[in-house]
Amino acid sequence: MARKGTGKINGTTFNSEDFRKSCTVCFCLITKVARNYNSRYPKPIAHSDGMDIGGFMTYLQYEKRFSDHTLKAYRTDLEQLASFLTEVYGVCDWLGLSAAQLRTWMAALSEEGQEPATIRRKLSAVKSFFRFWRKQMSGLQDPTKGIQTPKLKKRMPVTVDVTSLSYLLASFPVEDDFSIARDKLILELLYGVGLRRSELLALTEADIAPQEMRLKVMGKGGKERLLPYGAAVAKALERYIGYKRQLFPAINLLICTDKGNAPCPKWLYNKVKQYLGTVPHLERASPHVLRHSFATHLSDAGADLNAVKELLGHTSLAATQVYTHNSIEKLKRAYSQAHPKARMDE
Repeated sequence: MARKGTGKINGTTFNSEDFRKSCTVCFCLITKVARNYNSRYPKPIAHSDGMDIGGFMTYLQYEKRFSDHTLKAYRTDLEQLASFLTEVYGVCDWLGLSAAQLRTWMAALSEEGQEPATIRRKLSAVKSFFRFWRKQMSGLQDPTKGIQTPKLKKRMPVTVDVTSLSYLLASFPVEDDFSIARDKLILELLYGVGLRRSELLALTEADIAPQEMRLKVMGKGGKERLLPYGAAVAKALERYIGYKRQLFPAINLLICTDKGNAPCPKWLYNKVKQYLGTVPHLERASPHVLRHSFATHLSDAGADLNAVKELLGHTSLAATQVYTHNSIEKLKRAYSQAHPKARMDE
């Protein structure tokens, strides 16, 4: 007969306290496994129709050739809407989605503190989603038709003036090393060529044609363009690559960390922010500020707008015209400050 606090299973005597602890451990392990499974394979959102996000994403990836970053943004926006519809209306019914439901979703986003630009982007993703499915399904109604998008505040690109940039680039020591030469090259390429952050990080030594003073760049949507560069960039490239080949001869990637690893976007952002932080009265410091400065300074000097568009890799001229507006605003300020007829009270 087993003593109090003990028991037998298949002839094996056990202590009840030990048994309880073992059960607790097993339960915790099972719970952990279950949570891990659910995080990897979440419960799908209930759809009441044949429209699905996956088919649309396949179209964007293989036919439109959108970047991974853009694909992630589209998927996130659509899944957030699907979750909202399921939570509020009990089911994600794309076929029955109404303009009123979309407006409710947009209002909820606004109450959460989402910026107008973010809400516009999310609505744009929904519009693209329905545009795709209307081609596949005749008679499908577009609930986004007639919906007013939130108005954006007119905001000019933040730029660094020519004098401040010249001073910053001239402040690098003549006697440098790998890290200093790399950091200067980063600034020279972002400002001197107008690269995006992702384009700079993707550059390899094979993309450089030093004889022609030209770079091969893979832009948004996998679109390739050839970009010229000047003497300052050429000098910075030669200096940096000399150090890099001594330290990391087997690495073809152009920009790498002090340990020879591929840098992440945040690393590059922080690096540029560190240097631009020394520029006084600058509203924002980021790699894109240098790209804005590149385009604005070209526009200020009278460069053809279509040429600026090609250099930046813009698909639409409207995206490039903002730099012209920036130049016009400067002319207006100069006129207001200097011309005797600019003041109405005189």
